[in-house]
Amino acid sequence: MKQSSTRLLIVLLVGLVSIILPAAGRSSAQGPSIWGSKTDESLLAATAAGSPAEFLIVLDEQADLDAATLVLEKSARGRLVYETLTAVAARSQAPLRALLDARGVAYRPYWVHNMIWARGDRELIQTLAARPDVAHVYANTWQRAQLPVRSQPPPDERDGTIEWNIELVNAPAVWAQGFTGQGAVIGGQDTGYDWQHPALKQQYRGWNGTTADHDYNWHDAIHQEDPADGSPNPCGLDAPAPCDDSGHGTHTMGTMVGETNDMRIGMAPGAQWIGCRNMESNWGSPVTYAECYEWFIAPYPIGGDSFTDGNPAKAPHVINNSWSCPEIEGCTTLDILRDVVEAVTAAGIVTVHSAANSGPSCGSIDTPPAVYDASFTVGATTSYDDIATFSSRGPVTADGSGRLKPDIVAPGQSVLSSYANGQYAYLSGTSMAAPHVAGLVGLLISADPRLAGNVVQLESIITQSALHLTSAQGCGADSPTSIPNNVYGWGRIDALAAFNLLDRPEFPYRKWLSIIMGPENVVNDN
Repeated sequence: MKQSSTRLLIVLLVGLVSIILPAAGRSSAQGPSIWGSKTDESLLAATAAGSPAEFLIVLDEQADLDAATLVLEKSARGRLVYETLTAVAARSQAPLRALLDARGVAYRPYWVHNMIWARGDRELIQTLAARPDVAHVYANTWQRAQLPVRSQPPPDERDGTIEWNIELVNAPAVWAQGFTGQGAVIGGQDTGYDWQHPALKQQYRGWNGTTADHDYNWHDAIHQEDPADGSPNPCGLDAPAPCDDSGHGTHTMGTMVGETNDMRIGMAPGAQWIGCRNMESNWGSPVTYAECYEWFIAPYPIGGDSFTDGNPAKAPHVINNSWSCPEIEGCTTLDILRDVVEAVTAAGIVTVHSAANSGPSCGSIDTPPAVYDASFTVGATTSYDDIATFSSRGPVTADGSGRLKPDIVAPGQSVLSSYANGQYAYLSGTSMAAPHVAGLVGLLISADPRLAGNVVQLESIITQSALHLTSAQGCGADSPTSIPNNVYGWGRIDALAAFNLLDRPEFPYRKWLSIIMGPENVVNDN
């Protein structure tokens, strides 16, 4: 009886194995089609020989931020966006983070887009991509930015003369009305910033005239040296105070807020600035750009936890982005940065982006973030209001949208501004044009604080007050008289015209919002 039972058990086990093995075989055969379709080919190639690589695990669940459009007050809107994004990410990432912890994998979670940065081998990538809660696993590729070079040496002495580019866009005429940017906070993500530069120190929000406090005012998204470079970074990693390892970022910030008794180089010298470093010796990647955006939505202290320590009340009104993310970094084919920019906009922050320097061909605005609908994209002009030869043109063809870009233009050729290590320099590029627009946003908020958080209204005031410029180049559907067009957008910014538009009866705060959103959707949260 005992032997019969044993034989029966063996037969049952053999039968069970015969059932399981074909199933396992089918799973093995189907596995690559499951995880392979959710993994970048470049990532598969990079890990084929067993080498580890860094990648972004994008979760299937992403937060819905539509409710934020119904909140008018900026800090309340930012708080809603922050709490919504962090809640979704914290809950949905928990199983993945437990898996990564158990395996001892190096990773960093993000909420601005529900994703996790990690480093691992092919086997780990396969395991993650096969999960139903993972939408895709993307390569996180580093690429050196092509930054402008100095075009000529700066003058040895200045007499307080306002720089030509600032005069051209009529910023001094707004200063004369008593508005220099006071009350506005301007953010920038770039190669870093020389916060002790004479033209920038007094405007840095972390400086009270006696001591510096970098909490909530500075973030360094550079946690490792670029693997393709390998040389030590002059700022180090996770720099506890603002530092610029290139000079490019310091130049852009000078055009936004810079001023000394002798050098009047900035659009909004009365504004305060905060900053984030997103490039390591000019090398950037999708995750460093996204991390800076995340910090701007809800700045947190040095060494703080972005999920729990963020404070949306410390967020800037506008962020300047004088950089691009080319296809080699993975930004053309993925939607991560598009969703990130839309999240920043949902939080009530204007995102200004340089158009890039790939002109003069039509369709040369072809890299994120400049291509996105939510990006306020800026081309570059000369002192004669001609389009700069290098300035990229629209329409956007990279995503098949045919979207008209740029939105606006500003001076970007031979612009004098601050530079790293207390220096000054002339630079040319759309990187130099975009900060004029960010500074103008600061001036407008200074003139009417009710504009804070209202991205559509701010951008509309700037475009509707611009000096119209036309082109015979014929990009896209442009005619020689088209306004806007794919060369100049709506035209060259005019700070005084934008300021004067605030007093026109069709632009009052609540009435304008009622027009663009519908009166039934305008909610007063006071």
